[in-house]
Amino acid sequence: MDNLTEANLKKLAGARSYERALGYLDAVSGVEVGDGWVTASVHGTERYEVELTLDGPDGPAGECDCPYGMEGNFCKHLVALGLTVLAQRESLPRQRKAARDRAQDLDTWLSALSKDELLALLREQVDEDRRLRRRLELRAAGARGDLSGVRASVRELLDVRPFARYGYVEYADARAYADQAGQAASAIGALTGSGRPADAIELTREAMRLLAEAVETVDDSDGWLGQVGADLAAAHLEACRAARPDPEELARWLIDHALGDYDDGLTDIDPLDYQDVLGDAGMTALRKLVVEAWRGNRTGWAEKYLMERLAKTAGDIDTVIAVHAADLTPNGHTHLLIARELDTARRPDEALSWAERGIREAEDLSAVDTALVDHLCERYAQAARLPDAVALRRDHFTARRSLLTYQQLRAAARAADCWPAERERALTLLRADAERRRQDRYGYSGWVLVDALLDDKDTTAAWQAATETGAHDSQWLTLADRIRADRPADALDVYLRLAEPLTKDTGNEIYEQLVALVLSIRDCHRRLNTPDAFTAYVTTLRTSQKRKRNLMRLMAEHGL
Repeated sequence: MDNLTEANLKKLAGARSYERALGYLDAVSGVEVGDGWVTASVHGTERYEVELTLDGPDGPAGECDCPYGMEGNFCKHLVALGLTVLAQRESLPRQRKAARDRAQDLDTWLSALSKDELLALLREQVDEDRRLRRRLELRAAGARGDLSGVRASVRELLDVRPFARYGYVEYADARAYADQAGQAASAIGALTGSGRPADAIELTREAMRLLAEAVETVDDSDGWLGQVGADLAAAHLEACRAARPDPEELARWLIDHALGDYDDGLTDIDPLDYQDVLGDAGMTALRKLVVEAWRGNRTGWAEKYLMERLAKTAGDIDTVIAVHAADLTPNGHTHLLIARELDTARRPDEALSWAERGIREAEDLSAVDTALVDHLCERYAQAARLPDAVALRRDHFTARRSLLTYQQLRAAARAADCWPAERERALTLLRADAERRRQDRYGYSGWVLVDALLDDKDTTAAWQAATETGAHDSQWLTLADRIRADRPADALDVYLRLAEPLTKDTGNEIYEQLVALVLSIRDCHRRLNTPDAFTAYVTTLRTSQKRKRNLMRLMAEHGL
């Protein structure tokens, strides 16, 4: 409860959602306090159900069934409930104790009921709750080994038609469908528990196929069906461990499943998880099938993954390299994977050779995997080959001129004690780029020259470059901040220019940016000893912006 504060609510939701929540405090109703949680309804565009967890390991958390909340965000409705809870902080401990007492009273009452009384109560609930009745029917069918009954129930659970308004399950209904579909895995697990694991294997495979068909017509943006698939995969493995099916047949099914694209990766079954079930005969068959599949399609993702997994399990580094080498990417990423494998295997000379080969064979150095460049430069540094590291960084910068590649070149050149010459060469390239950008605004996207000079702390040169070839607003702001103490008049011109377009926009973030600029403008006038000019500026600004109440409030808070 100590973590539930206005500051934490604002941090969780963000300033925008927090501000919006202030308008929903009167829309919170039906607050119910439990031991560690609070639920309520919040009336917005629709009525939304909200649950706030008070004692989570990472502080407050919550769920809301509004569209924004369903995406996993801490929405304005959760903030509104949190603020409502804070408003009654003093009574909350008493309410939580009452919730614990109610739970204890219920448990005591249920424990005192006879078997007949409990059955009568359960039958009453089953009559009123269709979902509870279905869950219990499934458990009953599984317990008595009624395969046809369980199969019929599983098919019903995975049927999308009750949720598909126009032949398609929309985002708003996807979670409800997934909740229902998830009961299929529980039903199959019950079948295994009742001593029918072979039937459970058959039924799990059918359920996987049905789920794969269903996902084509479900907007599963939040991945709810992925959890259903994972539960089915776990149920299949559990059933196989109990039934001990024919190892060679199981190996064939696992490979067919891994290489097939019918389940869209929903179940994500790893054949090597079945080693204890397959035994020696099954693993031999599995290896043979994997090798055959890879030889038939050396560029297939699934084939490569299976072959690599088997090779790594066996400690066969050469086969791992062969898998990667059979499908080298043009950006050097595969070369890097091979180099890392060889480094791990303590074969550094081969690793270095593969990394260098990746650079040589890259079709476009500007698109090369930057991790490969970093890896090779690190190896050069470890081998005291500093000129080679500088040369690679220079080539990479020349091909891909950015602030990052400039910084990396600078670090390598300083380590090799040759930065002045490298800097002049690099700046010459950047000046040419900036000049082309100035002449043809659409011919070059970037303002790297100014960024590089700012990063070098060469403010005078950066200002000159910005003046001659242009700069974007964030760079001008940085320049103004840096020169304000010595050149307040120049800085003032920048701040005034940046503030003007903000006066035409609305929104709290815009207002914060504008007020920050006005504070900088005030500082410039103080340094220039022109307070009257600042007073006139603020008066004009207030007059023209008086309808923006949040801006006026923010200016008042800063004494403007």
